[in-house]
Amino acid sequence: MNFVDLSNKIFEESVNDYHITNHVDAPINNKYELKSIEYYLYLKNWIDTVQWHLEDIIRDPNIEPSAALLLKRRIDKSNQDRTDLVELIDSYFLDLYSGLRPASDATVNTESPAWAVDRLSILHLKIYHMKEEVLRKDVDASHISACQNKLNILLEQKTDLSLSITQLLDSISQGEKKMKVYKQMKMYNDPNLNPVLYGQAK
Repeated sequence: MNFVDLSNKIFEESVNDYHITNHVDAPINNKYELKSIEYYLYLKNWIDTVQWHLEDIIRDPNIEPSAALLLKRRIDKSNQDRTDLVELIDSYFLDLYSGLRPASDATVNTESPAWAVDRLSILHLKIYHMKEEVLRKDVDASHISACQNKLNILLEQKTDLSLSITQLLDSISQGEKKMKVYKQMKMYNDPNLNPVLYGQAK
């Protein structure tokens, strides 16, 4: 099983596992070996799935402001956790390809493999929830038809993105592209870089 097939398998498994309880505070049950790439893929998608539902909850027009603030802080932390996981997965690829010497004319991709995998993880969530819309019994035929059309596009996108990631990894392994990673350098959570935070510290 290649890396993308493995990712798709684990992402689908994680999404389905979450929806057994369908609760943002449900404990994660990651069955994969600690610190293995499988473990990190499952954790990555679980974080994405919980955040998906936190984003739904915070959009409740009747939510109490104090509860919304707590959710916003939780979403901020989740975003940082997601970024950390992506960078960790890219470290896996850096190690994997560390012994390779790219060709002199090797090019750099617009995004790293792990950020493409991040998009694949989110795509699994879009597909799962669009399928739910297609299966709803409390809506009219036009809603179902519109959602089915969107689902078809999402499934095509998943096929295309899976192929693109596979091609990118193949190109890196053959020296046609360079494995190069830039840290995201997010500033809003850093007390040394966010003026609001370091202003308070004075």
